[in-house]
Amino acid sequence: MEKKDLKPVIVFQYFEEVCQVPRPSKKEEKIRAYLLDFAQKHGLHARTDDAGNVLIEKPASRGKENLKTVILQSHMDMVCEKNGDVKHDFERDPIETYIDGEWVKARGTTLGADNGIGMAAAMAVLADKELKHGRIQALFTVDEETGLTGAFGLESGMIDGKYLL
Repeated sequence: MEKKDLKPVIVFQYFEEVCQVPRPSKKEEKIRAYLLDFAQKHGLHARTDDAGNVLIEKPASRGKENLKTVILQSHMDMVCEKNGDVKHDFERDPIETYIDGEWVKARGTTLGADNGIGMAAAMAVLADKELKHGRIQALFTVDEETGLTGAFGLESGMIDGKYLL
């Protein structure tokens, strides 16, 4: 299997993009900028709060305006660990991914898949022009790995959806 064979293709394309952006805990500036740029490219409303969290909103599809809003939540940061013999700067270097059988892995470092894939899945939903849906709020929080400061510092009223995934 090769990276191009991973399905759903769009989710793994976004995951690969996320892996190119350094995102250690408490240093999420680059991934935040990436998410805000993604929103702008797709014509979606985005904002940040004082904690550094990002909210990207997608209006309901025509005829689906009465459905309850769904919140897709994930976090931006990742655990940054590497093998002793590996030279890798988590503040500057991308994660080098590869396929090992049926697994996506990283060369000598942690993969950051625990929520890198969550961000990618939310981005795939936000980018999909064919999906019929109610209003969607995609919330990307900071610093989950070392203190949950993004979740604890979430601006009051920033999200208002009925369901949180």
